Amino acid sequence: MKITPFNFLILLILLVLLIPVILLALITSVPAMIWYALVVVNLGVIMLLTSYPWPKKVALGMLAMGVLISMAAFAVSTRYATTPEIRNPRGEILPGSITLLEKVRLGGTDQWITVRGKNKNNPVLLFLAGGPGGSELAWTRLHLAGLEDHFVVVNWDQPGAGKSFAAVAPTDLTLDRYLSDAVELVELMLARSGQSKIYVLGESWGSYLGVRLVQAHPEYFYAYIGSGQVVNFTENDRLGYQFALDYARKQGDVQMLRKLAANGPPPYQGRASYIKYLTYQNYLNTYMYGASTSQYSDQSRLMEIIAAPEYSLMDKVFWPHGLIELYAEFYPQLDGHDLMLEAPRLEVPVYFAHGRYDMEAMPALIEDYYARVDAPKKSLVWFENSGHTPLYEETGKFLSIVIEKALAETYPTR
Repeated sequence: MKITPFNFLILLILLVLLIPVILLALITSVPAMIWYALVVVNLGVIMLLTSYPWPKKVALGMLAMGVLISMAAFAVSTRYATTPEIRNPRGEILPGSITLLEKVRLGGTDQWITVRGKNKNNPVLLFLAGGPGGSELAWTRLHLAGLEDHFVVVNWDQPGAGKSFAAVAPTDLTLDRYLSDAVELVELMLARSGQSKIYVLGESWGSYLGVRLVQAHPEYFYAYIGSGQVVNFTENDRLGYQFALDYARKQGDVQMLRKLAANGPPPYQGRASYIKYLTYQNYLNTYMYGASTSQYSDQSRLMEIIAAPEYSLMDKVFWPHGLIELYAEFYPQLDGHDLMLEAPRLEVPVYFAHGRYDMEAMPALIEDYYARVDAPKKSLVWFENSGHTPLYEETGKFLSIVIEKALAETYPTR
């Protein structure tokens, strides 16, 4: 049957609208029967459109049906977002385990956490993701599952990140807001668990937030663990930019030198700031992955986010949006913040894990901070084969530090 040009245009749009329906089964945990039903209805509309040269009004009605089906796919993926259960070798849910993907109320807004552990009575460990604007719900489950043997791991999607992207407008976010929301979450976990203290693990931006958190409320924590510890945002960015310049000159990379010169040195302001930071940070990643022996790349991290059942289709679409928005709106507020001045003393034991080739949290800065910080117990372990993420690049070694050092040395019953 001949199809009119207008109907052919509608057909192309319907085929595009079919994409989220197909992805629904591939990258979410939605039941198969729901997916089959949406696919059948969508394909039925497409086949009907091609069966007869329908009038424009009828074709537009079919387009509306396709839009509704696509919207249903997004809604269904939100309904069935989940974090996988912990199972024994026979495939049975492990008795006494806990696995939750949960919305909690913090600072008067709805935010998301995962709660995972093989024994719900184990000590609680709060994970603070990198960013700002980053979400690591899937990465911690996949790569730090060993923590679930010894802790109840609470991973918080902070406002502006991942599933909590819309919790607070980026223009309204402040460091005080992050800290107050974190304190509310800690108090919620303490009340639920019945325990007197918890652990906190901060990664990248989360490591700065973690230090400020334990400094403000040491009574809530057994110990603090920092991976890729950020000390001074302004100096760190300056050193990173300068290293990228020197590395580009050494490599004879004229094109990169031109880009870096055009952007100028950080700090950056405005909507394009994320792209400017990304220009030299991606170049630093090239150096880090080349210098270290880790096989954990940005590409593998991206695929893990795409396949993660914790995120709905909308979450996956907007996952990178949090980083872009917060670098424009919130990151400039961190200019000048320096743990050397802000947290020279901590009242809890601290454990730092740092990659020798880390170009996003410069080794010289953590080395200096570690030498100066006053704490009841402190430890700095270098990861000789890692860049900025030793917790994912040398996971076994990282887990041993958390479990065999931090937990063993600070938990009262161990």
